[in-house]
Amino acid sequence: MTTNEPVTDNMLYKQTMKLMGNQFEISVVGRDSEWANRMIDLGVNEIQRIEKLLTTFNDNSETNFINRYAGEKPVQVSPEMFNLVRRSIRLSEITQGAFDISYGSIDKKLWNFDTTMTQLPDKRNAKRMVRLINYRNILLDEKEETVMLKEKGMRIGFGGIGKGYAAEMAKKLMKAAGVKSGIVNASGDLTCWGAQPDGSAWTIGIVNPNLRDKIFSYLSVADMAVATSGNYEKFIMIDGVKYSHTINPRTGLPVRGIKSVTIITPNAEIADAMATPVTIMGVKAGLDMINQIKNMEAIVINDDDIIYTSKNIHFN
Repeated sequence: MTTNEPVTDNMLYKQTMKLMGNQFEISVVGRDSEWANRMIDLGVNEIQRIEKLLTTFNDNSETNFINRYAGEKPVQVSPEMFNLVRRSIRLSEITQGAFDISYGSIDKKLWNFDTTMTQLPDKRNAKRMVRLINYRNILLDEKEETVMLKEKGMRIGFGGIGKGYAAEMAKKLMKAAGVKSGIVNASGDLTCWGAQPDGSAWTIGIVNPNLRDKIFSYLSVADMAVATSGNYEKFIMIDGVKYSHTINPRTGLPVRGIKSVTIITPNAEIADAMATPVTIMGVKAGLDMINQIKNMEAIVINDDDIIYTSKNIHFN
């Protein structure tokens, strides 16, 4: 008996775990479960290493050392941290401050997205508290590899880029170890490479922002990263109005007008970092920016459920 169907022993192996306070799912295509799980462990260990580097929940992390000496002195950091901060500042320049790792300066008392919050903060108080958010006051010394926060009370945090960076680094490590196809999904921010076991491209679902467990569209992607930021992730309802967890760093108040932004680009770190700025900038300005960046596309859904896309995306 003969057949023309391709023969493959490859299977998809996956593990789900909690890392960086989020659910991660790592998938590897391979022929042997023991080998695949060993490769997944490599990715997990790398993400855990990055979590220790970036976290603000550990007094001894490099992030907290930088924050501890804000307004006092420069802090010498690892080359990895220095380069991540430098790339973050560059992203702030590109997005005109809509992306800014010094957002950590916002006091938790101003915004607490849980059931205890029943009214909006005072606009003047919010404006006063965001005065410390300013990427231009993150000072780098290339020669000494130091980072200094110019103002006392400034704080940096990597919530807007850390998951994507970790996913990208885990992918890099697993590829170097011989994984030809896989996915690192960092709670919706994902990067994929290679192909599915049958040789076809990966199929990625875009979440319907009105029904979180429903998909409104699918994308076929290969060697790409996809990141989505949506107001369905974390929000509060005040007087019947939904306020998302995305805060405008200029006003200290929540962004309204956009339900979700999906970024498609080759690098997970950049995809993760660019989703929030488009939300803050709004549909027109956000898509104008995306259309000027090579190898980057966006899908935006506004509060009225109208879908907007960058110039190279065409839905059937």
